[in-house]
Amino acid sequence: MTKEEKSIAIKDLTAKLADSNIVYIADTSGLNAEVTSNLRRACFKAGIKLEVVKNTLLEKAMEASTKDYGDLASVLKGNSSIFIADVANAPAKIIKDFRKKSEKPQFKGAYINGEIYIGDDLLDSLASLKSKEEVIGEIIGLLQSPAQRVISALLNQFENAE
Repeated sequence: MTKEEKSIAIKDLTAKLADSNIVYIADTSGLNAEVTSNLRRACFKAGIKLEVVKNTLLEKAMEASTKDYGDLASVLKGNSSIFIADVANAPAKIIKDFRKKSEKPQFKGAYINGEIYIGDDLLDSLASLKSKEEVIGEIIGLLQSPAQRVISALLNQFENAE
């Protein structure tokens, strides 16, 4: 890779990082072609962009970014792939699902809405996070329940009065 190609790759990665508040880093090495294809397909269906990256280029893109990636660059050893998503728990769920069959992908770390998560032991916690849509749905459900009871009671009163 020439110096110019590296510069273009860093700018491209920097732009991708700037556009996303959710970035997971995992090691996908050692996966055979079929499993890798299935992983890419699952990511595509979930709206996740999966890309294998060079550690040094990703580190330079993180440094060039306006976001603070803290110690996340410390996990950039060995093979690295980035999962860029709109839903915070989606990449964790996919990684966890694929690990039911093998050890990989190995979760290294994540940047989620300004917070840094490092270490494979956090994968279960990240997978159990509720998405914004799930939380909003629960709140709406909780708000609707008492209102439905009041409306039902009022309807019963009107029906009994007739």
